[in-house]
Amino acid sequence: MPNDNFVQTFQLEASNLRGRIVKIGSVLDDIIKAHDYPLPISHLVAENITLTLLLSSMLKFDGIFTLQAQGDGPIRMIVSDVTSGGIIRGCASYDPERFEKARAQLLALKTSESSQNHLAQYLGKGYIAFTVDRETEGDRYQGIVELKGASMVDCVQHYFTQSEQIGTGIKMAVGQRDGEWHAGAIMLQHMPEEGKNPEAGLGNANEDDWRRAMILLDSCTEDEFLDKDIPAETLLFRLFHEEGVRVYPPEKVEKGCRCDSARVENILRTMPQDDLEYMAVDGDIIMTCEFCSKNYNFSLKEILAKIKSA
Repeated sequence: MPNDNFVQTFQLEASNLRGRIVKIGSVLDDIIKAHDYPLPISHLVAENITLTLLLSSMLKFDGIFTLQAQGDGPIRMIVSDVTSGGIIRGCASYDPERFEKARAQLLALKTSESSQNHLAQYLGKGYIAFTVDRETEGDRYQGIVELKGASMVDCVQHYFTQSEQIGTGIKMAVGQRDGEWHAGAIMLQHMPEEGKNPEAGLGNANEDDWRRAMILLDSCTEDEFLDKDIPAETLLFRLFHEEGVRVYPPEKVEKGCRCDSARVENILRTMPQDDLEYMAVDGDIIMTCEFCSKNYNFSLKEILAKIKSA
């Protein structure tokens, strides 16, 4: 099986817990390096992408899963989405001047950019939204929870506690190794049994199993998560060999974007003429996809002619 860029489901037989493991390397590196974000923003985008893969793997859907964090801080938005076929992308929107001021304040406190997320300082007050757009059924599901905690993982776990009432444990690591971005994550969930407390670990018969699994999960190191030469089966066996690990076939992850010239042109054709003329430079309009940084070049004269003839 691949050692990088995949999501894999597993089950702990002894404790009846199920989980997912994500390892992503070259795909994540390609996405991050398509942008010229400062290190803390790149780190948060990488976390968001990893969590998107982790959470989407819980669902059976034909469409798109989106994870979006939005706040009133220097970083206005972080968003990533993945198709049911495993095509992932991600980006961020931020105010450079406000960001640099916040960054300078944190560096003055001698805090590490790579090991701390500083979620409150960079994103401020806001929310995190989980959205599933099902293409075949034409419906949408969305869950929203307040940005709360010191990290993206904290926000997600808060969502499960508040909205889903599912005992959920997540451990994740994101960082650079030899100049390339890597990430790894494991999520364990204790599904409630009929007639028992819906929150695992709170008074039901499986409390000891749950606590033991959380201790084992917490023992996983950053190096183990980020080492692409450690197969998922090896890592899971190291952590949970006494629990009886059953693994399922991995699902491949790839970088991709749904932007194309026709879609961008359609957006331009809905805009007022004054706005189009303002955007034009030497008679051309250049549109850049926020997700993949690809540029699309259009002639202002041709766009106006198409609008007029429509």
